[in-house]
Amino acid sequence: MARDSEMPGSRRIYLHIGEPKTGTSFLQHAMWNNRDQLAAQGVVLPGYSYGGHIRASQDLREVPWQPGDPADPWTGEWDVLTGQALLLPAEVHIVLTVRDFATLLPAEWQETVKSRRTVPWEQWLDGVIDATPDPDRRHRTRFWTVHDTLAILRLWSRDIPSDQVHVITLPPQGGTGELWLRFASVLGIESSTIDLPQRRENPSLGLAESEFLRRLNETLPDRVPRWFYNWNIKRILANDVLSVRPPQARLVLPPGQQAWAREQAEILVAGLRDAKYQIVGDLRELLPPPATEPYVSPTRLPVEQLLDVALCATAALIDHQYRGDIVTSSSDLTVGMHPARRRSVSRLGLAILKRSRIKRTLYQASNRPTVRNLRVLVWRILARPGRRHG
Repeated sequence: MARDSEMPGSRRIYLHIGEPKTGTSFLQHAMWNNRDQLAAQGVVLPGYSYGGHIRASQDLREVPWQPGDPADPWTGEWDVLTGQALLLPAEVHIVLTVRDFATLLPAEWQETVKSRRTVPWEQWLDGVIDATPDPDRRHRTRFWTVHDTLAILRLWSRDIPSDQVHVITLPPQGGTGELWLRFASVLGIESSTIDLPQRRENPSLGLAESEFLRRLNETLPDRVPRWFYNWNIKRILANDVLSVRPPQARLVLPPGQQAWAREQAEILVAGLRDAKYQIVGDLRELLPPPATEPYVSPTRLPVEQLLDVALCATAALIDHQYRGDIVTSSSDLTVGMHPARRRSVSRLGLAILKRSRIKRTLYQASNRPTVRNLRVLVWRILARPGRRHG
C-alpha cells in the first residue's frame, strides 16, 4: 500500500510481508473493505481487489495456471502490481506481524491441512522441532521459511533501515480490534471512519474438524486438481462449514513440547528487544502462557466425533451442490444448479459476458509489456487518492 502526500519526500510505500496466521487476512480485508475511506486519507492500495494481490503472488512464485481453473490467469500480474505501487520515488517501510509459538504452531499445522497436506500433527511438529538448530532451517520446512522471524527481518534490513521496519505483536485471544489500531498507527490512519470486518477471515478449525479434513486429504484421488480443492474443499468445506462448528476440543501443544516453545519465544523476544526495529505492541505477548487445557492427540480422537464431522461435511457439500456453489469447471459454472437458479444465472451471464471476456482477454495478454503498461496507466488515473473505486 502507498501513503501519498503533496509534501516532497513524504511519500511512503508500506509492504506488509506477513507472517502467515498472525492476523494478516483480517488486516487485508479491513483495508480492502474500506478502500474509499483510506484513499480519502491518502492511503492507496495497488490493484483493484484482494484477489489481484493473490494473482501477483502466484505470478512471482511462478505457480502454473491449470486448465479448467475458473480464476483469471496471472502471468504478468506482478509487474502490473509493482508498476501501480511505484508511482513516484518513495520511502519503503516493512510491516510484519508476529504471534506467540504456542498458538502459532497449531494454527500453522491446520493451514497445511487446509492446503491438502496429510502429515499428522505430532509428526509435523517433530519435523519443525528437528529443523530448529539447523542454520539452513528456512530451506528445510515451510514453517521456518515463513516464521523464522529474526532471519526474515535481517534479510529485509539489508536494504531497508531498521527504523523503517515495523514489528507488530498479535494481541492475545485474537484481539482484532487492538491489532487494527496497532496496524493503523503505523500507517497513520484515522480509524473513526473505518468499519472492521465482523466475519473472521481464514478461521481456525476445531480438533476433530482438522483431523477429519486431514484424513479426507489422504483419500482424495490425485486427479482432483489444486484449483478445485481450493475453491470447494478449502473455501466452502473448511472455511464456510467446518470452521463454524462449535469445537469440542482445541488443538494445543503436547506437554513435552511446551518448554521448547517457551525457549523459542524467549530467543525471539530477546532478538527483537536488541534490534532497532520499531516494535508496536508488547513483546511479552509473544511468550506462551501456561497451558490450561488437557492435551488430546488428533489421531486418537473417538471415531464417533469424526463421524459426526463427516456427516456434517457431506450434508453441507450436497446443499452447496444443490444451490450451485460448487465450482466444477470454467466452461460451465452452473453445473449442478437448480433449473430456476441456472436460468437466473444465465440471464445475468448474458449481461456481463462481454465485460468478462474483455477482462479475461486483458489478463491473458498481460504477458505483453504494452498491455501491462496500459493497465498501470488506467489504475493511476482511477486510483488517485480521493477518487471513488468501482
